[in-house]
Amino acid sequence: MKKEACDRDRIRKQIVETAKVLRPLVSDIAVSLYEHPETGLNEYFAADKLVGILEENGFQVERGLAGLPTSFFARKGTGKPAIAFMAEYDALPAIGHGCGHNLMAACAVAAGIACSSVIPAGSLSDGGPSWIVLGTPAEETVGGKVIMSEQGVFDDIDAAFIAHPGQRDSVGGGVAWASHPIEITFHGRSAHAGGNPQGGINALDACVQAYIAIRNLRHSLRDDVRIAGIITHGGDAQNIIPDKAVMRFTLRCTDWRYLEDVIIPRVKRCAEGAALANGTTVEFRHHENLFRDTLEHPVLKELARKNFEYIGHELNQETGGGGGVTDVGNVTWVTPSIQIGFRIGDARGHSTDMADATVTDQGIDATVDAASVLSLCAVDLLLEPELLAEAKEYLRKKVQG
Repeated sequence: MKKEACDRDRIRKQIVETAKVLRPLVSDIAVSLYEHPETGLNEYFAADKLVGILEENGFQVERGLAGLPTSFFARKGTGKPAIAFMAEYDALPAIGHGCGHNLMAACAVAAGIACSSVIPAGSLSDGGPSWIVLGTPAEETVGGKVIMSEQGVFDDIDAAFIAHPGQRDSVGGGVAWASHPIEITFHGRSAHAGGNPQGGINALDACVQAYIAIRNLRHSLRDDVRIAGIITHGGDAQNIIPDKAVMRFTLRCTDWRYLEDVIIPRVKRCAEGAALANGTTVEFRHHENLFRDTLEHPVLKELARKNFEYIGHELNQETGGGGGVTDVGNVTWVTPSIQIGFRIGDARGHSTDMADATVTDQGIDATVDAASVLSLCAVDLLLEPELLAEAKEYLRKKVQG
């Protein structure tokens, strides 16, 4: 098949029809993962389930990427462009799939199968495309895609797509912020608080002073900054001068560069000043990875909007929001990427109601539609390579600037 000879309308109709045929598969994945919820890096049942389905459909699979045992890279073809659909499948403790990652996994698998069925790998005049389904574990915890992007997993991928269930259909909206949690530990010297207080160095005093100083930073930082923290250890007994005190802060901003270059250094200076004033030492540890803010790609947003409309979904006006974090953000700074939203009902995320909504007919049907939207967007990039070139140029300029 030559790109220039493709019947675009026929291909688009075939994509939607194929996605509908895959509804039983979508339901099987959704229900199976719902009944076997697994937390981050423990998703062995889910990974085995998804890999088995993909191998049955002709994908070559590599497992355990970037040191993550439950990750996988399923591929059909070796040509260009290489288009990926990202699957998440970790659940929440006690709640199960209250964030709908079982549907995200089903959507990615269905999109990969649909695209590779309608436009087989290697069928284009230049030897492309390659179809990829990426298993990205532990979004809720360590951020599997953060680690995978740092290890180069996305470097040779030309575009990546993912869909998240929720209360509305959307093509983005800038709600995913950059986040870099930090743990700050003060070390002093213990002594009897009643009999020999002058013999001690109070680590808790330093910690409290630093906490107040850090919280007060919000008065001199940009409005799109969030600083929230807790003291996790303040001593062992009230009559002993604490020789150790620990606090943790979540530092968030809509701009990962501002977070790295301004916020974190100022937080550290507050702690270092308190340590100096109280005679303690201080150490810092980033106990979670840097989650970057989500870079919105105008080309992909417009494609997603048009393709929602193509399947009969009318999008509401995009609304703002802030404070949420996803590891998809890191991917958007490596390759043109988008996370669309799709409505499965009125249940709010991270709830048992949301988990239950993922296995309803409405939830399954919405996932099939989301797979159609992602597949249609991928096909658009194949049939109009200038769109992919524009998206890559936009990313290049953003990374440089």
